Amino acid sequence: MSPVAIKMEELSAVKKKLSFEIPWIEVKEELDAVYRDIGKKAKLKGFRPGKVPRKVMELYFKEQAEGDTITNMINKYYWQELEDKGITSISKPEITQEGLKENTDFSFTASFEMEPQFEPQGYKGIEVEKETISITDNDLENRLKEIRQMYATMEEVKEERPVVKGDFVTINFAGSLDGETPDELKAENYFLELGSQRFIPGFEEQLEGMKNGETKSITVTFPEEYQEKKFAGKEVSFAVEIKNIKEKKLPEMDESFIKNFDRYNSLEDLKKDVLKSLEEESKKLSETNFQENIMHVLLKENDFEAPPSLVERQIYYMMADTNKRMTSAGMDEKNAMELSFKMHDKFKEEATKIVKSFLILKTIAQKESFIVEDSDIDKHIADLAAKHGRDYQLLKSAYEKEERKDSLKAELIQKKVFDFIEQHANIKAVEKIGMNPEVK
Repeated sequence: MSPVAIKMEELSAVKKKLSFEIPWIEVKEELDAVYRDIGKKAKLKGFRPGKVPRKVMELYFKEQAEGDTITNMINKYYWQELEDKGITSISKPEITQEGLKENTDFSFTASFEMEPQFEPQGYKGIEVEKETISITDNDLENRLKEIRQMYATMEEVKEERPVVKGDFVTINFAGSLDGETPDELKAENYFLELGSQRFIPGFEEQLEGMKNGETKSITVTFPEEYQEKKFAGKEVSFAVEIKNIKEKKLPEMDESFIKNFDRYNSLEDLKKDVLKSLEEESKKLSETNFQENIMHVLLKENDFEAPPSLVERQIYYMMADTNKRMTSAGMDEKNAMELSFKMHDKFKEEATKIVKSFLILKTIAQKESFIVEDSDIDKHIADLAAKHGRDYQLLKSAYEKEERKDSLKAELIQKKVFDFIEQHANIKAVEKIGMNPEVK
């Protein structure tokens, strides 16, 4: 076998290019093998299968044969070189080649990305704040208000009063642009919550103060980035009529309210359970904030290039999640998709941060030889089952799917890294009073 000339170039810290020059004798052997395979399957009038002369096959199958030969040669030498060098590619290779030429060595290049190689810095003896969140009476009241909101009822406003933010109104409206009233700007009996920001900025605010049965003309300017291009940046005049006003009535938080739940015997039982869940949430929030503080320091200490292909992949996940949330909220799929694609560039900074954080934690885990055993996974699943009152075997079966198991392994590895960093950190304890601002 004649030697294949291979050269590697560094295009960047994470992008490499391999150049291959394969002797013609190797190419010819592969091309002959491809023609033999084609000959076994070729169906040409006047010839029996396997008996088609080479010259005839070249007449009919030359493009296919040369294409298959090129694919086979690239796959064979590219992947073999990565394996020989112990390189893990994280992107599909970008191939350049100029085809086959008789009696000429075949050359091709393959550019690919790999994870950055770096020595993790600053994770031992890290100085970081860790907050303890104390639950207040205000937090409890806010959460109870949220629960009351779930059981709220809609009641028609009987008294003659103006519309205020938070009211639910039924309206007729018709928008006029350049003397025309397009169907897209008209609706009857449209149900709207004032303050929901579902309409063009400035529309809902101008309804405040109107009364039931009143008609009013309001003017708004559509945003420049509005999805319907013919309205983007345009000033539109709307004729609006208030048909009906409703307000949300919250139930009283008394013993009769407990009848909505099977698990509580008294108002005190409900409050104790809510307080317990708030305390669990505060611990999770504290842990999340602590890990974010750690990552903030580590990202400063470790400066390296994030592989563009991984950043793009993360942006795709973020756009898909945005699209899913918008369609769940009632937006039609076409507009949701268009809007999520427009978020691409806005997501890039956060996506880069997520990728870098993942690579830093992975590199620390490798340096410290952290691994996750099957026993670690079993213990985690058993803890989850006990905590949430689930059947262990059923929960374990749910995690048996390969993708979910890999995700859990990555999660447990990261936990080991954060635990290690915490054990070797200089932690400044900070007390925070209360979780959330007041719920209106």
